[in-house]
Amino acid sequence: MIDNNPLAIGLAVAITLTLVWAAFSDIKARIIPNRAVLALLVLFVAWTGVSLGQSLFSALAAAGIAFAVTVALYLFKIVGAGDSKLFTAVALFVGLGYLPFFALATVLAGGVIALISLVCRPQRAAVMLTLGGKGDWGRGVPYGVAIAVGGFVVIWAALSGYLAPYRYGKPAVLSSHELLRGLSAPGAR
Repeated sequence: MIDNNPLAIGLAVAITLTLVWAAFSDIKARIIPNRAVLALLVLFVAWTGVSLGQSLFSALAAAGIAFAVTVALYLFKIVGAGDSKLFTAVALFVGLGYLPFFALATVLAGGVIALISLVCRPQRAAVMLTLGGKGDWGRGVPYGVAIAVGGFVVIWAALSGYLAPYRYGKPAVLSSHELLRGLSAPGAR
């Protein structure tokens, strides 16, 4: 956790803006720009100096795991190549300790986006149900948005101290009572 470190906060803002850029591009054109992924890699170099208590090994291991999993998903045409690159780049920032939270936050955000898509287009949902999922899915879910949301949530929750790294099979997450007590205390984070 990094408390009140202006460099870390500035880098987190830059990461957030880059993720927003990638998400909007994915919504508009279903393309995650390589420049956005490269910008994240450049930001990661600066991030290594103020990382969330993680080592370079942890960051590279998380990126390696993310790359292996997302390439497999790409080969089965579940995600696009841009999604794979973006998820891998964000995994560098979260490291091994936060990778499970990042994956979960991304999957949950993707599920919410898929539900919103179905609710907003009920005729398409009815056709897909009638055809047993074998019809034309159209443009699909912009998963870059889900990755951006997952990265945003985990990075900012870790920076603010509301999320601790996953260690030894036990995630260290603040309970809702601790969170509310911390938010209501005078001078809270």
